[in-house]
Amino acid sequence: MSVKKAVFPVSVCAGLATLVLSAACTPEQTATPLAMTAADTGETAAVDAALQRAVDGEWRARDRDAHRRPLEALTFWGLEPGMIILEVQPGAGWWTQILAPYAQMTGGEYYATAADLDDPNLSDGARRSREAFAARFAARPDVYGTVHLVNFGANSAPLPAEKFDFILTARSVHGWMSRGMGDKVFADLFAALKPGGILALEQHRADPGEQDPAAPDGYVTEAYVIELAQRAGFELEDRSEINANPRDTKDHPFGVWTLPPTSRTRPYSEGPDAHDPTFDRTRYEAIGESDRMTLKFRKPVAST
Repeated sequence: MSVKKAVFPVSVCAGLATLVLSAACTPEQTATPLAMTAADTGETAAVDAALQRAVDGEWRARDRDAHRRPLEALTFWGLEPGMIILEVQPGAGWWTQILAPYAQMTGGEYYATAADLDDPNLSDGARRSREAFAARFAARPDVYGTVHLVNFGANSAPLPAEKFDFILTARSVHGWMSRGMGDKVFADLFAALKPGGILALEQHRADPGEQDPAAPDGYVTEAYVIELAQRAGFELEDRSEINANPRDTKDHPFGVWTLPPTSRTRPYSEGPDAHDPTFDRTRYEAIGESDRMTLKFRKPVAST
């Protein structure tokens, strides 16, 4: 299998006013019966315009777009209209503010994982976070449509089988590794995708070399992530450097969380609000957000 890098020039694709992506801007994709595909140029223009509207929506802050490149990333990963989407561990909802409106506009469906309500040991804080997330997006059905939540955790039941066309996980793999649940999560995601479905993955990238399986600094080697995914049955279809940051030296005192947007000045072990006002952040602000891998995996249409 051939794996390409820098699959399209971002500066060209981002500047297209009509967002009708040419062959030079779009990675060659494996045909799949699951995703709605454009029948003609007019439909393609409408589809791309919907993604642009979701990215440009007045309901979301765009101050981090230069670091996270949502339009380029979702185009690379192969998001298409009408897809049933699952976002894994959406956090505060940065991607949710794009994916849910896009699904709403194009006749798709949006799901997100949330705290496992069936877990008898679930903390009150985790329960409240789930409730707050649900309430926030339920308040704007005109923008987000219906945001469905599914249980997720170290001991959660399997996700709905072969339901999703597109699963996105961003900056989460290190957390699964630290809890010893990497293999479980990849296996769960594989089972939840329809045959031919896409796993879109973004992760803080360690330099090549031996990987600590607990990923204590938040960085993971690309080879280790690919091995985890392939062990679950995924095929690596493509990778891109659109989220690369050569300024990231990856030797920060509080791991990747020293960098923006988290910008830690004390270790996490001291609590979420620990702060050192004398810590000089100049170097880390200059680096910006982390160096990240951007990978596209696919569930085979049929196993051999």
